[in-house]
Amino acid sequence: MSRTRIKICGLTRPQDVIVAVESGADAIGLVFYPPSPRYVTPENAAELARLIPPFVTTVGLFVNPEPAFVEEVRAHVPLQMLQFHGDEAEGDCAGFGLPWIKAARVRAGFDLLEFSASHSAASGILLDAFVEGYGGGGKVFDWTLIPSGIARPLILSGGLDPDNVGEAVARVRPWAVDVSSGVESAKGIKDAALIAAFVAGVRNADG
Repeated sequence: MSRTRIKICGLTRPQDVIVAVESGADAIGLVFYPPSPRYVTPENAAELARLIPPFVTTVGLFVNPEPAFVEEVRAHVPLQMLQFHGDEAEGDCAGFGLPWIKAARVRAGFDLLEFSASHSAASGILLDAFVEGYGGGGKVFDWTLIPSGIARPLILSGGLDPDNVGEAVARVRPWAVDVSSGVESAKGIKDAALIAAFVAGVRNADG
């Protein structure tokens, strides 16, 4: 059975990056969306990125950004992948010379197959719950809304935590899981014990 990849998102402190990496995270997400409590400036993100070792992917999360802002961040931070979490069309995501993933905000009536087809150049589709605003809602969506036949890696997000991630992996069998608020003691402040428990939950579900 393949190993489920793990992304820890919304890190703001050096100690949290170190814990996430040491716990076995495959990817670290840095949020470049100023309204978010997990926002990091390009300068602070550059300091965090220096702590990320080889073969752990550094992902930059953006929401409806101006292209110049993405380029500004890239000039400071050695990003390896971009994540777009707003209402971006494929053309808004594909012009930066890096692989990218696109977040889908899933709810009843949402056509995920059509969404995937309209972002055909994405490396993967991240499935999140539909909430007011963008991301960080900590809400679980109905996993039965995920159709079969999406021919690209799926990254499951939305309200995952140490208590439910094992069930999520067992039921959905995503390529990866993505967690932010589910391993926090406060917004933007990660909890080492929760990160360790989350990773253990994924590994146990992998078998």
